[in-house]
Amino acid sequence: MILLYHHAESIGLIDRPDERKRHVGNVPLIGGLSAFFGVIVSMCFEGQSLLFTNALLGTGAILALTGAMDDRFDLSVRIRLLIQATAVLTMVYCTGVYIHTLGHLFGYNLELGSLGIPLTLIAVVGLLNAFNMMDGIDGLAGLLTLVSIGAINVFQGFSNWHSAILLLLLAAALLPDLAANLGLIGRKVFLGDAGSVMIGYFLAWTLIQLSQQAQPQLSTVDVLWCVALPVLDTLQVMARRMREGKSPFKPDRGHIHHIMMNAGFNAHTTLVLLIALAMSLVFMGTLTRHLAPGSNLMTFGAITLIYVALTGRVYRAQQSRKADATSWMTPLVRKLPLHASLWIGYQEDEHEPRQESTKSSKQ
Repeated sequence: MILLYHHAESIGLIDRPDERKRHVGNVPLIGGLSAFFGVIVSMCFEGQSLLFTNALLGTGAILALTGAMDDRFDLSVRIRLLIQATAVLTMVYCTGVYIHTLGHLFGYNLELGSLGIPLTLIAVVGLLNAFNMMDGIDGLAGLLTLVSIGAINVFQGFSNWHSAILLLLLAAALLPDLAANLGLIGRKVFLGDAGSVMIGYFLAWTLIQLSQQAQPQLSTVDVLWCVALPVLDTLQVMARRMREGKSPFKPDRGHIHHIMMNAGFNAHTTLVLLIALAMSLVFMGTLTRHLAPGSNLMTFGAITLIYVALTGRVYRAQQSRKADATSWMTPLVRKLPLHASLWIGYQEDEHEPRQESTKSSKQ
């Protein structure tokens, strides 16, 4: 991380504040790259040389590089999705691993056959972008990753930890980035798209592998609970954008962390509450996994509907109040002398939240 930090400016991996990114000052976007290099080095010492792991690290390197290029040049959504889809299909071709069954649900074994390949594509691309979208305040994406990795070990049993060794090494590699990102050590760094995309990609494929074995260690629904909060928030954001007639990939400030901060919570409180919510969802998953087959899926579906409806309603109320405040102020500002109007604008800028974003999500 230290080496990358000193070269971040020269290679253009610097995040600068704008209308969506409210952090203070220019911050290096090298946390994710340093974590990825840490995983690579650790896997060399760990000694595994499995086809699945090698293919995952190889395609993950392509996505990490793409993320770094996106941080540097702001790639279009179309290019990013094309590269992500290519990486996923390469994994399927090289390893033969994909979602071929949904397991035992509602009294039936739901086998997908070749239909599982497009579902795998949607699932992996969806999850890696879900973590990218959640990378909006200091420490959120990294801590959600630790929650998901912990959940996987809870669901499969800690005695089977070696089956998720890649994720455990990822968790260890993320700790220095988290400490720097939260201001606990050294100077602040951001995870960057290279990091958030890599996290989602590694999590997605590990979950698929564990749930699609001959003797699966996780059920399909267990997988959803392990990454519940990123999945729920991505679904609500994309549903709202499409309902508003916008592209589901058009960035805005409608994620759960934005909504909470607009409600008056500061960045630290928002972080603590969201991690507590993520852990609560995992705990709920442990309670429902022993219900009749399908009941746990229905529970997850019910929570999804409640989450989407509730966050959408709060977001619309916030936008309505903002529009009302703007319409009320506009006639008054027009009647004021120029210097008074400028003073009001300055005061409004002063009251904008400044330090909230680890790297405001491109989604």
